[in-house]
Amino acid sequence: MYELLKTEGKARRGRLYTRHGVVETPVFMNVGTVGAIKGAVSADDLKEIGCQVELSNTYHLHVRTGDTAIKAMGGLHKFMHWDRPILTDSGGFQVFSLSQLRGKIREEGVTFASHIDGRRIFMGPEESMQIQSNLGSTIAMAFDECPPSKADRSYILPSVERTTRWLERCVKEMERLNALEDTINPEQMLFGINQGGIEEDIRIGHAKRIAELDLPGYAIGGLAVGETHEEMYRILDVTVPHLPQNKPIYLMGVGTPENILEAVDRGVDFFDCVLPARNGRHGQVFTRKGRLKLKNAKYMYDMAPIDETCTCPACRSFSRAYIRHLLTAGEMLGMRLCVLHNLFFYNRMMQEIRDALDAGCFAEYKKKTLEGFKELESTQNS
Repeated sequence: MYELLKTEGKARRGRLYTRHGVVETPVFMNVGTVGAIKGAVSADDLKEIGCQVELSNTYHLHVRTGDTAIKAMGGLHKFMHWDRPILTDSGGFQVFSLSQLRGKIREEGVTFASHIDGRRIFMGPEESMQIQSNLGSTIAMAFDECPPSKADRSYILPSVERTTRWLERCVKEMERLNALEDTINPEQMLFGINQGGIEEDIRIGHAKRIAELDLPGYAIGGLAVGETHEEMYRILDVTVPHLPQNKPIYLMGVGTPENILEAVDRGVDFFDCVLPARNGRHGQVFTRKGRLKLKNAKYMYDMAPIDETCTCPACRSFSRAYIRHLLTAGEMLGMRLCVLHNLFFYNRMMQEIRDALDAGCFAEYKKKTLEGFKELESTQNS
């Protein structure tokens, strides 16, 4: 159940009640694709840095180790030692992004080659639901097609219509699986996904259609895949109002701190992105004044923490100079510290957003935060 606690403009402060705990929203979900954050970050680390929801991927867990094996070991929560909510992506994005796939989409589903060993795999709505049921995640995502945002209407429209039919099949299969005696999570939630590229009328029509299914939550997919930030914000402006306002709304795969602030302002509740962990692995870290590239030579003698306002494990104990040394020496600790810092930064920002909404000053917080990010723009590429 989703409880809407407060609003400020279109921005929403909410609470989602799940089998695995309460999620305070807006929330950023930390991406652990195969049940772990890249960068040697454990489930215990995630708790320390304030993570509420971990996100794993259906396709990747299916092809490596396997969902049936994970079910036999008690499900993904027990497997990765995480007792808080988990959202599993349906695998649709990965399936459709695999090379040489176009043209192999059928009404039944998709046939594709594993990126690990090349074996042929078939996945459709029922298969995706079965895999996610085996994993026992808190929230399962519907199996959909993610068309390129710049695709022609002639491609996007039939794709979206097929995604709607697939969603209806996902609903039926999820209901069947949740009723089985041996199911890992009989209260598994299903979120539907809105698609439509950057075509406003298609987005709106699809939002209205899937809203009729009265699902536990809804996502907006197919953004941050080639369109401009302005185009993304325009699509959010026209789409979010047509999704159920008494359900959580999830913007998939987005994004930068700036993107998150703008999307919260437009009514989005859930976010995920590989950016903080991926950038951290390359020594790029987020601060209140912008991004730093710690491999740059100017940090060789810099004994300040990454961010003097930060209380993450990296900033509490180590200097920019030391972390730079670790990165340039190829030591994994440097990568780990940067990833921990970035994930802490994102989770702290989300807590600040929630606090600002509680206090009725989100607009002021957003303005001040965005201005702070701009302070280092002139040196970001130095």
